[in-house]
Amino acid sequence: MYGSRGVGAFTGGRASAVVLGAALLVTGCSSSDDKGGADAGAGITQQPRESDPFWVNPDGNAARQVARLVEDGRKSEADQIRKIAQQPVAEWISPENPEEQARGFTEGAEKADRTALLVLYNIPHRDCGQYSQGGAADGDTYRDFVDSVAKGIGDRPATVILEPDAVLHLVDGCTPDEFHEERYDLLKGAVAKLKGLENTKVYLDAGNAGWGEPDQIHEPLKWAGVDQADGFSVNVSNYYSTEESIAYGKQLSARIGGKPFVIDTSRNGNGPYTEGAADERWCNPPGRALGETPTTKTSDPLVDAYLWVKRPGESDGECKGGPKAGEWWPEYALKLAQGSET
Repeated sequence: MYGSRGVGAFTGGRASAVVLGAALLVTGCSSSDDKGGADAGAGITQQPRESDPFWVNPDGNAARQVARLVEDGRKSEADQIRKIAQQPVAEWISPENPEEQARGFTEGAEKADRTALLVLYNIPHRDCGQYSQGGAADGDTYRDFVDSVAKGIGDRPATVILEPDAVLHLVDGCTPDEFHEERYDLLKGAVAKLKGLENTKVYLDAGNAGWGEPDQIHEPLKWAGVDQADGFSVNVSNYYSTEESIAYGKQLSARIGGKPFVIDTSRNGNGPYTEGAADERWCNPPGRALGETPTTKTSDPLVDAYLWVKRPGESDGECKGGPKAGEWWPEYALKLAQGSET
C-alpha cells in the first residue's frame, strides 16, 4: 500500500543452501562440487575494504547464475549478472536454524576480513497479510530468534538491518492496535540484545521517502529503541532515488538527535515506478535498474553507507509474473543489470 513491502524472507531450503555455501568457505572447501554452486568460472572477489567493508558471498544466487551462464557460453549475460554478484548484498536470516545462519555468514565474512550484512525480518504479524506475511508465532518465539542470531554472531563484525517495515506498519494503520505495545517491546529488546555484542552495528528500519512525513514516525522510532541503535535505515526494498532518500533521512535525523542512517540503493537507479495501479507500483516494477554500488564513502556525514539490503534479482512477490517473495528471478535480475550503468 505504501510501497514498502516486498521484503522477501528466505524459504527454508534456500536458506540452508546459502548457509552451506558460507560454511564451505569457513572450512576451506570448494562449492564447485555442488552442481548448483558458483564455481571458479564466476570469478567473484571482494570489493576494496577501504570503501566497501561488507562481505561479498561468492556462492550467492547471482554468483551461481554467473557460473551457469559462463558454462553455457553466454558471456554477455554473465557480465551483466556479474554486476550483482560482485557486490555485497544482505543476508536475510530465516527462522530455520538462525544461529547456524548467523554463524556461517559472519564466519565467512571474517575469513575474508569483511563485515557481514544481515537482515532480521521475523517480527510477529509481519507485512500485514501481504506477499511477505508471516513472522514469529509470538513474542517469546521472536525473542528466542534474536537470542539465537546474537549467539551466532558472537564477537565477529556484523551490521544488522532490523525489521524492515516493523515501525512503519505501527504508524500507517496496517498493524492492529493490540499488537503495538508488544512490537515496541520486541524491537527495543532486539536493539539492546544486538548492541550488547562487541562488534555489531544496528540500524532500525524507518520506512521510505514515499510513505509519509518524518513527523509521523520519529516518536515511534524512539519508542522502538532507535536511541540505542547506531542509526536507522531507509528505502529498504524500495525504489526511491538516493537524493529523495537522503532528504527524507535528514529530515528524520533532525527529529531523533542527529542519528545517521543507511540507504538501500539496490534497485533505485531509475527511481520509483509511476505507472499502473498505485498500490502495486512497489511490486516487481518494470524498467528499474541497480543503484549506487555499496560503499561507506558517501560524502555525507549523516549517511553511513549505501547498501544493497534487498537482494537484486529476488522477487517482491507474486505480481507482474513474479515468483513468491524472496525467490530468485533470473529474468528480472538480468533486466535490473541491463538497465544499470553500474
